[in-house]
Amino acid sequence: MDVNGKIIRGEFDHLNGEFVLNQIKHFTTQSTLNKDQLDTIFYYLNNHKDEGDGQILTLNEQMLVWLSEEESNQFIEDLNQIRKFYQ
Repeated sequence: MDVNGKIIRGEFDHLNGEFVLNQIKHFTTQSTLNKDQLDTIFYYLNNHKDEGDGQILTLNEQMLVWLSEEESNQFIEDLNQIRKFYQ
């Protein structure tokens, strides 16, 4: 199932129970996340969502992507929608 959120794009693979992340903001990536990994990111961002400086993500262990506070909140919303597919 294709997922086109506000910040992320990807595909949920029901057969394997994984989310394949293809894009964050306008950056292309290829990462596969299981439920525990997705939950870890969700809870971390949710616990730090009120930090005014935003958050920095690392893509492919080499590219830094800055998320403003608003983008971080949008990312949390996207992840929350994906988390529903695991249930």
